[in-house]
Amino acid sequence: MRILGISALYHDSAAALIDDGEILAAAQEERFTRIKHDARFPENAIAYCLAAAGTNMSEIDLAAFYDKPFLKFERLLETYVSFAPKGFKSFRVAMPIWLREKLFQKDLLRKEFKKFDADFDWQNKLLFAEHHQSHAASAFYPSPFEEALVLTMDGVGEWATTSVAIGAGNKLNVTKELHFPHSLGLLYSAFTYYTGFKVNSGEYKVMGLAPYGEPKYAQTILDNIIDLKADGSFRLDQSYFDYCTGLKMTNDKFNNLFGGPPSKSEGWLTNKEMDLAASIQAVTEEVVQRLTRSLAQETGAKNLCLAGGVALNCVANGKVLRDGAFENIWIQPAAGDAGGALGAALCAYHHFQDKPRRTNNTDSMKGSYLGPEFSDLEIQRRLTAIGANFVTLDVDSIIDKTAQALADGKSIGWFQGRMEFGPRALGGRSILGDPRSPEMQKILNLKIKYRESFRPFAPSVRLEDVAEWFDLDTESPYMLLVAEVAKKRQKEMNAEEQALFGIKKLNVVRSEIPAVTHVDYSARVQTVNSVTNPKYHALLTKFKELTGCPVVANTSFNVRGEPIVCTPEDAFHCFMGCEMEVLIIGNLILYKEDQDPTLIVNYKDAFKLD
Repeated sequence: MRILGISALYHDSAAALIDDGEILAAAQEERFTRIKHDARFPENAIAYCLAAAGTNMSEIDLAAFYDKPFLKFERLLETYVSFAPKGFKSFRVAMPIWLREKLFQKDLLRKEFKKFDADFDWQNKLLFAEHHQSHAASAFYPSPFEEALVLTMDGVGEWATTSVAIGAGNKLNVTKELHFPHSLGLLYSAFTYYTGFKVNSGEYKVMGLAPYGEPKYAQTILDNIIDLKADGSFRLDQSYFDYCTGLKMTNDKFNNLFGGPPSKSEGWLTNKEMDLAASIQAVTEEVVQRLTRSLAQETGAKNLCLAGGVALNCVANGKVLRDGAFENIWIQPAAGDAGGALGAALCAYHHFQDKPRRTNNTDSMKGSYLGPEFSDLEIQRRLTAIGANFVTLDVDSIIDKTAQALADGKSIGWFQGRMEFGPRALGGRSILGDPRSPEMQKILNLKIKYRESFRPFAPSVRLEDVAEWFDLDTESPYMLLVAEVAKKRQKEMNAEEQALFGIKKLNVVRSEIPAVTHVDYSARVQTVNSVTNPKYHALLTKFKELTGCPVVANTSFNVRGEPIVCTPEDAFHCFMGCEMEVLIIGNLILYKEDQDPTLIVNYKDAFKLD
């Protein structure tokens, strides 16, 4: 049975295709359109999924959408009524859009599917899952667990903002929900907005900024904004927010509590923004830990699955792991709305169709390498057509030359195999650097990514070496757990260095791998094994032979505001648009100095800022 899953029309549209429960393909629409967080109907992602499976829409048994538009509309109406007459301006803006586009979403979907198949039987083939049901399904069904508790936390679905489900075999039943407007995701987004970052994309930045500050405002948040109970349940005082009825996240009362208006977008970061980031991060970690502790005690569950946008907070995830309330944790790598496409398909198969589920010792996400791939012959053809100069080598030579270039301090574009599904680059579409270099973090941020200098980079490490370099004794294949760099790899700071505050902390070399060591000695770890990604593992092995270090700095292959590259052309254009020195695509190697200088473009301002 072939089922197509869709998430669309809010942000991060995506498509996923499964066949008898096996995940065949999944991708975000943004990768094809080159529009970050593209929310439109994912026609390109659908076309890719169908092509990857060698099928067409007429052979699809079911299509599943990731949420229920009527329930969202109900929540919107009830919210406006409950706050009336406040919020009429927002109501006047939102209603025409809902009436024109959202309320009749089923008809819109029918029309879009008929573009693929004029005879598509939408009345019998089109299913709708609830938003948190899709999230929970995306986390539980691909997990390696026969039984698990599933915790979903995000901004809001239809009504739910936090939900608990129990998964066993092919059954997944939601047992508890916390409803809008009380939302941990929206609370975090409110501080994202207030500190000058963009909601729905800047939350990563707040998390990365937090270690530079002190949680000076955490108690202020707990005393005034969030009524947090011992079991992790909470209520938000809506008098501080404007997201229910207005066009902003926060209001004047919020501003007065924290001493002024929101920071300007792209403004200079001060100690205040750093302290605010540290504070909301601390509160978020406290909420998540109280939730997981109480749920573990209440249910006796040993396994935990996480999904929803809050599950991308890898610092909080690492604290939950170390807290030990659950023996095992598995996090959906596409935990945000894009992953809802996969969850909807899996929910349709296992829940609605009552089909059996198979588990083994590993998850069924295939490393999250579920996107397009290209043969060397196709790469050669595509690069030749755009004027690129390259050399084709055998696999061993590619590994040798890439490892040597890394050891020589070069920045490397690494484009291999299938593109990753989800927001993280995992060695399929990555930019790599030498983690031992004290300068590499600045180089990658300022000269390659064109983004804020404070943002940290992730280490990719061979699974068999992870415990030697990090305080982590489990797999972290999806870069969703933060752990401390191993004590024996750390460098002790002197009194002068310890006295530094804010961005000045950035210049201190804290470990043997400073490019991936954050200012609090933490690192967002990706473990690499020889089964899931043998070529990347071979590169790490060769780099270790050359340097004694089995770690490389890994960041997504894109510049700021650009979606991760999808095609060889995308990779080459990005390569020519920044100061990257070497590009490896399949078994082809390209050096910047060998390229036609007329092909150089300015990528620094090519995309809207995220």
